[in-house]
Amino acid sequence: MVAGQKESIMIIDDSPNNLMILGRMLKEQGYQVYSFPRGDFALKAAAKKPPDLILLDIKMPGMNGYEVCKRLKDSNSLSEIPVIFISALDEAIDKVQAFGAGGVDYITKPFQFEEVRVRIENQLKIRRLQGELKAKYEALKEQEELKDNLTHMIVHDIGSVLTSTVLVLQMLMLDAECIGGENFDMLASANQSVVQITEMVNSLLDISRLEAGKMPVHLQRIDMKILVGEALSYCEILAKDKNIELDVSGDTVFAWADRQLMRRVITNLVMNSIKYSPSDTIVRITWLSDEHSIQLSVQDSGYGIPEEYQSKIFEKFTVARMYKTTKFHSTGLGLNFCKLAVEAHGGSIGLKSKSGSGSTFYFSLPVKSMAEVVEPAPILS
Repeated sequence: MVAGQKESIMIIDDSPNNLMILGRMLKEQGYQVYSFPRGDFALKAAAKKPPDLILLDIKMPGMNGYEVCKRLKDSNSLSEIPVIFISALDEAIDKVQAFGAGGVDYITKPFQFEEVRVRIENQLKIRRLQGELKAKYEALKEQEELKDNLTHMIVHDIGSVLTSTVLVLQMLMLDAECIGGENFDMLASANQSVVQITEMVNSLLDISRLEAGKMPVHLQRIDMKILVGEALSYCEILAKDKNIELDVSGDTVFAWADRQLMRRVITNLVMNSIKYSPSDTIVRITWLSDEHSIQLSVQDSGYGIPEEYQSKIFEKFTVARMYKTTKFHSTGLGLNFCKLAVEAHGGSIGLKSKSGSGSTFYFSLPVKSMAEVVEPAPILS
């Protein structure tokens, strides 16, 4: 629409008199008016040049107003055009059918122009506001995508630098005799810090891929006991430092899963439980299965999760936001990664917790048959 020019209105009515009266009224108000005596003619014209609003008579020979409106709403390019039905005062308008077909309002004949004007202006104002909101949303979405792409590139480059740094530090640590004990400890501490930062960077990249559906999931038939054992091997040092016992129990269960992704999920859940549990306590890792799913849970005796955060705990940076009130120190990326990785397997993840009484994090994976897996892989044991 040209700046300063009013919107276009299409009138569809089989009565020439109604077309003339409405057309004259609207033109005097500065609107562009297109009049059609039949619905099929109007639909063809609207497809070529969509109007901003349509006034549509209900009773017309051939294609009635309900059918015309339905066809408009079935069209991707015309579905957002507001339709105001026209009905004679002595006609019983089926309001349920009218609004069900996609109409937004109705007016009755004989026309009271003030009423017609107000109803038209209201719908056009709503359409303008919707257009502005949509434009702002698209602009915001574009900015968000630009920010995500830029962040992804920066994080990727940082990851490359960190990987090189880790390699250099590890090469220096191999020559421990030349470095000396105190210097070696400092080097080892620096190496551990860089490794942790690298893991954060990798989590950001993996979360980005999982959110975009671009993270490949390679299903393999895995013994859950072996998978849990591999995950716990990354947790033993922290558990030993806090004198926390890792109590493991579960049936002989085989899961179809991506070994690396699910190992990281279990490691994340157990490490969180160890991190937020007091020393000299127990973290229990258990799993079981039924005909539909395999469930694994990690139970701790930690501080628990405040109720106001429980529904958001798996969102990005939620744990970081909790720091102000709970003093938990974490980026909040680990649990978000767990959620996305489990859902990528078609599973679900959850939490049971009471502040001050510990937490139980759990997830379930659907049981799959050999026929459901595209490329069956050997059992990992």
